[in-house]
Amino acid sequence: MFELLEQMRAWAATGRPYAVASVVSTTGSAPRPAGAALAVSADGEAVGSVSGGCVEGAVYELCLRVAADGVPVRQTFGYSDDDAFAVGLTCGGIIEVLVWPSPRLLERVRQGERVALARTLDGTAGAVVVWPDRHEGGTGDDELDAVVVAETRAMLDAGLTGVREVGCGERRVEVFVESHTTPPRMLIFGAIDFAAALTRAGRLLGYHVTVCDARPVFATRRRFPDAHDVVVDWPHRYLAGTEVDSRTVVAVLTHDAKFDVPLLEVALRTNAAYVGAMGSRRTHADRLRRLREQGLTEQELGRLRSPIGLDLGASTPEETAVSIVAEIVAARRGGSGLPLSRTGGPIHRFSDDRRGLRAARVPAES
Repeated sequence: MFELLEQMRAWAATGRPYAVASVVSTTGSAPRPAGAALAVSADGEAVGSVSGGCVEGAVYELCLRVAADGVPVRQTFGYSDDDAFAVGLTCGGIIEVLVWPSPRLLERVRQGERVALARTLDGTAGAVVVWPDRHEGGTGDDELDAVVVAETRAMLDAGLTGVREVGCGERRVEVFVESHTTPPRMLIFGAIDFAAALTRAGRLLGYHVTVCDARPVFATRRRFPDAHDVVVDWPHRYLAGTEVDSRTVVAVLTHDAKFDVPLLEVALRTNAAYVGAMGSRRTHADRLRRLREQGLTEQELGRLRSPIGLDLGASTPEETAVSIVAEIVAARRGGSGLPLSRTGGPIHRFSDDRRGLRAARVPAES
């Protein structure tokens, strides 16, 4: 939803009522994850998507209805075995959608902020916007609000979106929490042609991309126009002094021991989600020997993905970039890296987004 803020503000500024539909939960092979949103103005303008097309028309009509009457709606959509042309998901999954009228609380949110929106699913239209240091809105119950805010802030810290049941005394309520955090970081070390291709691929995936190299003649904005930041510094020194969290990915493309070893010594002791290094198998073996000499443990070395990337037979910088981001996505989402034709089970995985959450299971609105 947060990606649609600019358009929603434009509608509000001109007095146009609107409604927003958000995917609350998914089951099976659903096309979009929890948090995907479609906003529709009362006069029919639409932005966003909740299903990639499968049930978009039906959700659009729900939004028009809610924009007109102001009454929130919670609706479940799934595949109809009796009528293949019925409104439903032909991929066989189930999605639950929450449609709300003009969420005015969001007008106080600014682009780029770390913020979460929690909405009750009990029909009471309670909503709370939670920042790391404050909150606005409520459910009408101060004691319950304290619990909702605490749970929502914990989910914001983890970057999670989904349904959670909270309670205070005898009252229990389901809330849907949508978290909006800063983009994850991709740190690329080595200002080479492979880095330029990886920069473009990383940006496509939504990463804030930084290219770092100690050589000012190579680390230039002109050579890396797609990078958000281009840094001239010794890689290990820059990494030791910059922010690294559990979503950060580190790609070491220098394959030069004087850069790689001190850099990886730092990288493998951070909580980065992914640390990969380019080089031949001989280079990798020599790199491991040097890192062991620097005191890294086998557990720390086990985090290193080298040679970097999946085996796609890549040759060009662009193909190599695809193999690297494919490995990053597989590591992030728990994928096997195998062709889908050789696997079974669900195609779409949203386990990272729903970790520790209980997916809602409710009948469709009558």
